[in-house]
Amino acid sequence: MNRREFFYLMALLGSTPLFANSHTRMSPNGKLEDYYKLKPFGNVRILHMTDSHAQLVPVYFREPSVNIGLYENEGKPPHIVGKNFLKYYGIEGNKYLTYAMTCVQFEELARSIGKMGGFAHIKTVVDTLRDSFGRDKTLLLDGGDTWQGSWTALQTRGKDMVGAMNLLGVDVMVGHWEFTYTEKEILENIKELKAEFIAQNVKVKEDSIMEDKFTPYDEDSGLAFKPYTIKKVGNARVAIIGQAFPYTTIANPKRFIPDLTFGIDADSMQEFVDMVRKKEKPDAVIVLSHNGYDVDKKMAEVVTGIDFIMGGHTHDGVPEAYPVKNKKGVTYVCNAGSNGKFVNVLDLDIQNGKIKDFKFTLLPIFSNLVPEDKEMKAYIEKVRAPFKKDLERVIATTEITLFRRGNFNGSWDQVICDALREINGAEISLSPGFRWGTSLIAGQKVTFDDLATQTAMTYPETYVREMDGKTIHAILEDVADNLFNKDPFYQQGGDMVRTGGISYRIDPTKTIGKRITDITLLNGKKLDPKKKYKVSGWATVNSKAPGRPIWEIVEEYLKNVKDIKKGYRVDTPEIVGVKGNPGIVKC
Repeated sequence: MNRREFFYLMALLGSTPLFANSHTRMSPNGKLEDYYKLKPFGNVRILHMTDSHAQLVPVYFREPSVNIGLYENEGKPPHIVGKNFLKYYGIEGNKYLTYAMTCVQFEELARSIGKMGGFAHIKTVVDTLRDSFGRDKTLLLDGGDTWQGSWTALQTRGKDMVGAMNLLGVDVMVGHWEFTYTEKEILENIKELKAEFIAQNVKVKEDSIMEDKFTPYDEDSGLAFKPYTIKKVGNARVAIIGQAFPYTTIANPKRFIPDLTFGIDADSMQEFVDMVRKKEKPDAVIVLSHNGYDVDKKMAEVVTGIDFIMGGHTHDGVPEAYPVKNKKGVTYVCNAGSNGKFVNVLDLDIQNGKIKDFKFTLLPIFSNLVPEDKEMKAYIEKVRAPFKKDLERVIATTEITLFRRGNFNGSWDQVICDALREINGAEISLSPGFRWGTSLIAGQKVTFDDLATQTAMTYPETYVREMDGKTIHAILEDVADNLFNKDPFYQQGGDMVRTGGISYRIDPTKTIGKRITDITLLNGKKLDPKKKYKVSGWATVNSKAPGRPIWEIVEEYLKNVKDIKKGYRVDTPEIVGVKGNPGIVKC
């Protein structure tokens, strides 16, 4: 197979545009296929979306200005951002792709182009892609983080998203934040889900099997769920192997899923690939993964026999199938961004039992170019109706763009940190480095719906406790090692912990214990290792915190503030040791 990089909406790159029209309005005949039309290729189509985080309606979502890659990942996807991304892929000047894939001119382009995603829009595109290619020759995969991230998802315990997935026609899915509901709720949702829920790396603890606490898919192996599935796609047989987020019980509370264990399980993955190829003799082997991009690339290096890894978790919209060499060939790594902004389209030409060639596209979902599917729209309205009063409640206004995405504090993170400090009377605040959460552009009203996209989760409780400076420093070092560890298999969660009330210097290239220096309070004093400080935070993993849920704290703060003014201070650290790194820009 040859490397393929295919883009839509890229008329600037060739004499024959891949899309038929100008993209400033719908075409005169109003046909969607004039915009989302692929030239026929191959005989199998794999559609893939991931990390929608329960965003049923269109959203604004600002891509990161800081996504640092180090060591062998420096200067390689996905660690290229902003203008560097545009230059790397040769798409400077294309405003639609600039808006979809970077933070460059975000506010200006958001105003002119509008929101992205929305399940009613996604369904229209997915149905068009299916119908134009052949429904019997098309599969739709969901990479997880689908049942969490909105108020309606939290209130229905993910069931609103199960219904949306069923309407969308998802065939196979894996999970991560799905496991932040209780085991009972997870199993209920899987029972209602029409798609297959698969994972080769989730097992039931032996004691739990013996005590009949959790019935495994396979008692001999202890596998909690079906590890793989074989799908007949046209005349081809495609194997899909599941890889759930391997660090779920580290990054999220294991108290919700006490009977399950997770892991990378690369050796087990190799065994499944070998067994599937020998026993099932598929024409293609695809891993549906929630590892994260760098972890997927390492898995592609150490496990042979995988054709494509369709990945998620790190929210990276990468417009190519990235080739990774291993001992026996090449595995291509793909990712589909987040929040419903993109759908991956992988067209395979399968001949004589193997993939002869392929075409890959990261397809942006521009809501203003795509009509809503009426059935999905009606479903979404029905789901949101019981909560409409809360969702539309205006809390404040903002004169700045509010976003959360990047290795360090975004402006939404800062609002949360400032709320924790002010409402809970703390000197310092800590907020998890979550990647989920949509954006608002300057001038918008801040509704409770918007706040919920940053806070709606099953362990939202806040805390106030005393910590000495040494402990605070250790927390920062520990999270930094999780983010910047040289070995991707030790990168076990989100981005850097967000902070309020302090600033610090970080050198990501150092080793643990040496990355964080010069921690300074807002009054200019250095953090004293021996002194106790009043610290407030939320989303505790090991045990439930005693305080009010974070959305109550932030809503109270925003009602006091009323309007987030221009010049609002965001406590980003001083980053050193990475000069010239293409994963850092100013947007």
